Parts: sequence; structure tokens; C-alpha cells
Amino acid sequence: MNSTSPQPAARPALPELFLRDLRAAFPESAVLTRHEDLIPYGFDGTAALRQLPGAVVFPRDAAGVAAVLRLARTHRVPVVSRGSGTGLSGGSIPVPGCVVLCLGDMNRILELDTKNLTLLAEPGVITQRIYDTADAAGLFYPPDPGSMKISTIGGNVSENAGGLRGLKYGVTRNYVMGLEVVLADGSTVWLGNKCVKDVAGYNLRDLFIGSEGTLGVITKVLLRLLPKPAARQTLLATYASMDAAAETVSAIIAAKIIPCTLEFLDQRTLRCVEAFAKVGLPTEAEALLLIETDGHPAAVADEAERIEQICRAQSALAVRRAASADEATRLATARRSAFSALARLRPTTILEDATVPRSELAKMIRFINETAARHQVEVATFGHFGDGNLHPTFLTDERNQAEMHRVEAAMKEIFDYALSLGGTLTGEHGVGLAKKAFLPRQLGDPTLELLRAIKRTLDPEGLLNPGKIFD
Repeated sequence: MNSTSPQPAARPALPELFLRDLRAAFPESAVLTRHEDLIPYGFDGTAALRQLPGAVVFPRDAAGVAAVLRLARTHRVPVVSRGSGTGLSGGSIPVPGCVVLCLGDMNRILELDTKNLTLLAEPGVITQRIYDTADAAGLFYPPDPGSMKISTIGGNVSENAGGLRGLKYGVTRNYVMGLEVVLADGSTVWLGNKCVKDVAGYNLRDLFIGSEGTLGVITKVLLRLLPKPAARQTLLATYASMDAAAETVSAIIAAKIIPCTLEFLDQRTLRCVEAFAKVGLPTEAEALLLIETDGHPAAVADEAERIEQICRAQSALAVRRAASADEATRLATARRSAFSALARLRPTTILEDATVPRSELAKMIRFINETAARHQVEVATFGHFGDGNLHPTFLTDERNQAEMHRVEAAMKEIFDYALSLGGTLTGEHGVGLAKKAFLPRQLGDPTLELLRAIKRTLDPEGLLNPGKIFD
């Protein structure tokens, strides 16, 4: 968080008996209760949201997680599980009087099975390490959230994280084959296996993916890996108008080409990224597409040629191919730095996450720009054009209440418009605290009641990450 942000709210006291039992069950170093030690756990990557927990505990295994949940149930203490705290919807913000269950010490890769193309990991393993471990074995873990260098695999599963490669390869859900989950009563279940096909019973595994820690605590993840693509080619196309860039995306998909990556930057984001990363991006362009194709070398060469032809046919100002793997990496890294680059401009940066059908992209971006102008707020937009996932990013100052009210009004209009186009409130960040007020409009009362019924069944006391997704 920005250093000028207000301090997290004071914490309500936890029951002394709970703290006594917690300290008896864990080493002294595994339990934090001092005010100054709790501050880093009072916020996540979401701007303007913070609340100090009553305590933080660091379990080392599923048995430790189960012990915390049993104690919490006995003393009726809310539990908020947490990894690296990179979430952008307030999913790991503590609630008053809670204990934070930090899973960062559960960070072992337990198995790499090259015969079955799977990897078994604890929830605190950093996502980049999952990718690197697979890559060293000639394998490929596709999900690549922008925070992959610091986010944890448990957090990715809890939020069903997406990433730049989502168009071709899907999101985290598509690579989870099994989960170990500790339930609210402290019991432990294993869901799934290494079988490619398994239709025995309800698909309970998928129920926990994207559940944001409200139904159970994930303590192991079995991931599906793929053979590493033999070749990649990265292209950069620039445009004088947003519509031309959006039409290019439609034309590429209509040509039955599914690139690995199809990313978009508007001019404001483009200029910030270039000033930050200095990779030679053409800052005079109104819009930029970063496109990557991967697979068999012959197929990659053919797709790259066809993509370049389509870009030029759709009035691209210029199309450039990365001359080397190093240049391709630099370009992709520059795109991943968009949030960091924009965050340098104002004290508060709010990265939003509205998704619409691809056919509505140009219309959605025009509305974002018009709404920003009407409410006199500063918004930069980038995102995953290939799957319709846009990140309108508000550059503001949370200390300026009048400006924040305008930001909130603009944000509401943007979400309402995305829903009117057949879109969704969130393509990859989750609901958490930040978007739960908007969820009833998207889902409707019957669906919301079904969510609540599932929550009541698995967490009857309502102690697991309460107040997230819905009240």
C-alpha cells in the first residue's frame, strides 16, 4: 500500500482462552499478536481496504491448519486464510476480531510426476516456482497471473486466477486435478486424483476453486502440466484507434487462430510502461496489441505470418516481430509491469477487472473513457483482449474524499454497463469485499441463495472468511 495511506483500523480483542490455546498448540514464533507485527497482515493488494487482525498464525502442515480451525470453532473466532496478500478484490482483508491463517510457510513442492504430468505442491509455493520447476523438466504450467513472481498457488486456486495465457490455455481451474482441503470443523478431505477421466460423484473439487477461502482451507494442490511448446513467436502491433485494435482481435479469432497471448494497452498505459520498462515501445500509438503464438515450429511460423497479415489488413500502423527469445521476454515483462508502471502516477491505484464478450470490447473501452471524462477521474485501460478481460485502472488519491466518490460512481457505471453487454463483474480477480455489492445484479436472488445454502452447509457457523463474496 502507499505510504500515505491511513493506518489499519484497530483490532478487537480475541478471547484470552483462544489465544492461550493457540499459543499452547504452536511455537512462539508461529503466533503474532503484537500490534506492529500485525500491520503487514491488515491489507492485501486492494487499495483503500484495511483492518488489523487479532492474531496471525503460521501453520506448517494440514494438521496445524486443522488445529487452528478446531480452536476457532470452539471459541467462535473468524478465520481468514492468506498467502502473499496479492489479491485485488479484498479477499484476504481481515475481519474484526479474526485470526489470520497465513500459509506462507507451507511452501514445499512435494512431487513432480513426469509419467503422469502432474505436480503436487503446498499452498504457499510461489507461482513462478511452479512454472520454473515444470520448465526445468521440459514441461509447462500455463496459468500466469500478473503477480506470479510473488503470488502463491493456494491463492491462485482460491481466486481461480487467470493471466496472459488465458485465451489459449484457460485459467487455474483448468489445471487443478486434486485438492486437499481442511473444512470448517477441522476435518480433512482429498478431492480428485491423477486420472485424466473421473466422474465419480459430484465434482466437489471445482466447488473449492474460486471459493476465496469461504468454504475451506486448501492445504495441497495437484496440478496438471503440459509438454513445453517447442517454439514461440511474439508480435507487437500498434494502431491509431482503439476500434482497429479490437477489430484485429475479432479478425484473428474469426480466422480460427487462437494465440497463446493477445494483450492490449491503451496509450496512457503504453506511455507509462515505456517510461518504466524502457523496451522501445512506440508511445505515439493510440493502442497496442502484444500477441504470442506457440506450439510446433512450423505451426508457429504459419500462425505468426497469418497474424501479421491480419494486423496489417486491419490498419495497423506497424507490426514488429521479436527478433529473439530475450526480446520476447522483455516485451512480455513490460506488459506484466503495467500495474506497477501506472502505480507511480498517483498515491492510490485501483486495478479493476470487468470482462465482456470479445465482440463488445471496443464499445466497452469507449464507455470507460467517456465515463472517466464525465466523472473527471483518471483511468488507464489494459488487459487480456483475447478473452475480453479488461483492467480499467483508476489513478486517484484515497485521501481525497470527493475524488473517491467520483471514482466509486464511475466504477459502478462501468460494472453496470459491462453486465448490460452480457459481461461479468470479474474475469480473474474474484469478488471478495470490493465487488460483493454488485454481485446480486449479475447472479440474481435464486443463484445467490444457492451460494448461501452451500456456505451454510460447509461452514454453518460462518467463520471462514466471513463477509466475502456475499453477506
